[in-house]
Amino acid sequence: MTMSKGFALIAALISGLTLPAAHGQLLPTTGTVASRLGPLELENGYPTDETVAKVFDDIDFQRACQAYLWALPLMAMEQWQSEHLSKFGAGKLDYVDYLTFQDKLGLLTANATTPYIMAFPNLKETGPLVFEVPAGPTAGGFTDFWQRPITDSGQTGPDKGAGGKYLILGPDDADMSPEGYFVFRSPTVNVFSAHRVLDPDPAKARLLIDGLKIYPYSQRENPAPTRHVSPAGRAWSGEQPRGLAYWEGLAKVIQQEPVHERDRMMMGMLQPLGIEKGKPFSPTERQKQILIDAAQTGEVMARAIAYQKRFEGAKVWPTRNWEISLFLKETNQEAPHHTQLDERTSWFYEAVGVSVGMMGRVVGIGQVYLEAAKDSEGRWLDGGKTYRLRVPKDVPVTQFWSVTVYDNETRCFVKTGAAPDRSSRDSIVTNPDGSVDLTFGPAAPAGMPESNWIKTLPGKGWFSYFRLYGPTQPYFNRSWVLSDIELIK
Repeated sequence: MTMSKGFALIAALISGLTLPAAHGQLLPTTGTVASRLGPLELENGYPTDETVAKVFDDIDFQRACQAYLWALPLMAMEQWQSEHLSKFGAGKLDYVDYLTFQDKLGLLTANATTPYIMAFPNLKETGPLVFEVPAGPTAGGFTDFWQRPITDSGQTGPDKGAGGKYLILGPDDADMSPEGYFVFRSPTVNVFSAHRVLDPDPAKARLLIDGLKIYPYSQRENPAPTRHVSPAGRAWSGEQPRGLAYWEGLAKVIQQEPVHERDRMMMGMLQPLGIEKGKPFSPTERQKQILIDAAQTGEVMARAIAYQKRFEGAKVWPTRNWEISLFLKETNQEAPHHTQLDERTSWFYEAVGVSVGMMGRVVGIGQVYLEAAKDSEGRWLDGGKTYRLRVPKDVPVTQFWSVTVYDNETRCFVKTGAAPDRSSRDSIVTNPDGSVDLTFGPAAPAGMPESNWIKTLPGKGWFSYFRLYGPTQPYFNRSWVLSDIELIK
C-alpha cells in the first residue's frame, strides 16, 4: 500500500465513511450501511438496538423460508398420513384404495388412469413390518418420510413382478435376514407404502389390490387381515398445510424422527424459530408472525422453482417447452457434492413419491413424467383460453400414455366435475395419420370431438403432465418429439 492510500484509509475510518475495497466495502465504525433491509446503523462498530432487531428478524425470516422449502417432502407425508387417520378413519396398517378420479381429488398430480393403494405405517409403533405384494403388473414401492426410496416393488422391484414379501426394518431394529423375504431398512420411523395397479381389466386389478397386505413381522404366523378403506367421496387434501399449521406439523414429525447428518444445519436454523427436537413447540408471537410470513413467501418461492425450472437440461427437446418434471439426479435426492434442494423443491411441491421406476431410465418399464406450464409461445397456460395439443402417432410406450391437467395452486386435478385426463386407454378420436388432437379450455371448441377435450377454469392457471408408461427407445433417443400446447386463436 502506498503512503497516500494509507493516509486515505485512516482518514476514512476516522470519519466513518465507507471506502471501496478490493472485495467489497469496509463497514463504517459509526455510520449507515445501505442494504436490502434498508439502512443499518452502526455506533462505534456495534449495530444499534434497532439494527440488531431488524437483522435478527431478517435472519429468522430467511431461515424459515429455506426451512419451508427443505421440509416440503416431509410435510406432504405428514399431511397425507394425518388425512388417512382423520378423514378416512384408516389406521396406519390400513391401505386406502384410490380408484376413481373423485377419490384422487386431494392427491398431488395424481394420474387418473390407474388405481393407487397407499398406507403410512409407523415402525416405532409396530416393529418390523411385512408387506406382501402380489404377482402381476404393479408398480410402486416404499419410501421413508423424506420420500427417499427404500426399495421399489413390482415390475421395477426385486420381485420383478413375480410378487413377494418385503420386510422393512426401522432405524433402531436389529438386523435380520429371514429366508423368503426381501429385507430393507428405513432411515425414518414413518414409511410410505405406495402402489399402482397397471392391469386394465377391473376384475384383475381388484385381485391385485386385495393381494396387497401389511402386518407386523411378529404376527407373521397368524396375521390379521389387511383392511382396505375407500375415500368414499369424502373431501380431503394432500397439499402441504399453510400458515402456522405447516410448522406445527413439522415440529410434530421432528419429535418422532431421527435427525440425519445432512439435516443438522437446518435443525440449527430452526432452533431460534422455536422448533427443536426434544422440546415442545410454543412459539412467541414474534416467531409465529415470522413463520406465517415465511410459509407464504416460501410457497411463492416453491412455485417459481417448480414452474420456471432453471435446471440445466430440464427441457426434453430444445425447441419445445416440455420439461422433465422429476429432475432429481438420484432417487436419494443427492448430487455428488450437494443435496438437490431446488430439484427436490420442484418435484415435491408438485408431486409425491419417488421410485426407480418413476425416474424413466429403463427402456420398456417404469414411467416418464413430462410437464408443461407454458404454451408454444412461452406464455403461462390460462384456464380461460382454448388450446390444442397434437400427440404424434406411435407414442413410444409399451403400456399406455396419458395427459392430465392440474390446478397450479393446489397441484391437484382441476375441479370441473369431469375427469381432467385423457389417455390411450380412453375412447378418443384419432386423426387419419395416427396422431391425436387433444383440446383444453372452458368449453369444447366447435368442430373438435368432445371426447378429446379437457375442461379448464377461467381465472385460473393450469399445468399438464404427459405420462409415458413403459417408455421405449424413440423417447430415450429423442427421435419422437411431442408438440407444444398451442393457443387456438
